[in-house]
Amino acid sequence: MRDEIRMILGQSQYFGLAVSVAAYLFAAWLRKKTKLAILNPLLISSALIIGCLVCVGMDYETYNKGAGFLGWLLTPATVCLAIPLYRQLNLLRQHGAAVLISILAGVATSAVSVFLLSKALGLGHVHYVTLLPKSITTAIGMGVSEEAGGIVTLTVMSIILTGVLGNMACELILRLARVSHPVAKGLALGTSAHAVGTAKALEMGEIEGAMSSLSIAVAGLLTVVAVPLMANLI
Repeated sequence: MRDEIRMILGQSQYFGLAVSVAAYLFAAWLRKKTKLAILNPLLISSALIIGCLVCVGMDYETYNKGAGFLGWLLTPATVCLAIPLYRQLNLLRQHGAAVLISILAGVATSAVSVFLLSKALGLGHVHYVTLLPKSITTAIGMGVSEEAGGIVTLTVMSIILTGVLGNMACELILRLARVSHPVAKGLALGTSAHAVGTAKALEMGEIEGAMSSLSIAVAGLLTVVAVPLMANLI
């Protein structure tokens, strides 16, 4: 019976797409209902999809035939984040220097932390360059990892985990650090937790979302430059 179900679902080109959308909508509803930070929609939907695939015995390649369509939306969705930034151009002009310094500091902190962690854990070159793009958006991080000789699938996993953890812990960390300025909040989220953090920033406010959107683009470009410079340190 299980083999028959797997065969039927595997023949459907859009099964992966349907189960992905359904899982995320349920996870988003659950988060809204409970208001618990740990019930991050991306984390919960991923767990639901994995559980579904295990139950029906479907491999990832078959699932991805349909789910892969969602990947086409990744780059356009990232580009659309420029809209809230455009609405806050005057604010950006006022804090231009602080914004640039903040993003530079965030990118440097991310790269140095990966270097120190890799040294402490005795990681090799491949795993080191795999983790270097962990704090930038997937659309850029995959290319950076591949170019540096990293393991792209592990890079994607590290990017997702970084974003989810940043989304879940940001309010507590910002409160403990006594960060209250909306520009600072947005820059912190965008630089450290990329698009998933930006989703949280947009929930906080339009200014936070705009600054976070800017951070994604600038941090991504700076990381593209930084990774080749740091790749040979390990």
